[in-house]
Amino acid sequence: MVVTRKLFINLPVSNLRRSQAFYEALGFQSDPGFCDETAVGMRIDDTLFLMLLTPTKFADFAPAPQTDTKATTAVLNCLSCENREEVDDLTQRAASLGGLTDWRAPQDYGFMYGRGVQDPDGHVWEFMWMDEAAMAAQSQSVE
Repeated sequence: MVVTRKLFINLPVSNLRRSQAFYEALGFQSDPGFCDETAVGMRIDDTLFLMLLTPTKFADFAPAPQTDTKATTAVLNCLSCENREEVDDLTQRAASLGGLTDWRAPQDYGFMYGRGVQDPDGHVWEFMWMDEAAMAAQSQSVE
């Protein structure tokens, strides 16, 4: 039996409306059922959700103090894309909205292409496209 799960990524943000606008511009959709003055729920797709939380709201859930995401990296979120062009498009949109992009060169392995973005609060996202058939063929030729 296959179980369908949903993933909720919870991020503390310093300005809910700015973060909401940032992620909406990347194509995530606000979910009014998960929005109030302390939280904004964003739907990435049918199984992936992003919860933007005020620092106080985030602290209600977290077992330890929050990290300063502009000074340290606690997690790398990686989101798959349909093609290389979508990777570049999302990265360019993030940059136009105040995100930090390309602190390192894009990763281009032919069968896989990715670029990094930090949102205005310093949360790290990788946008990545992968040609799974080409990757499988390459790994078989190595064996």
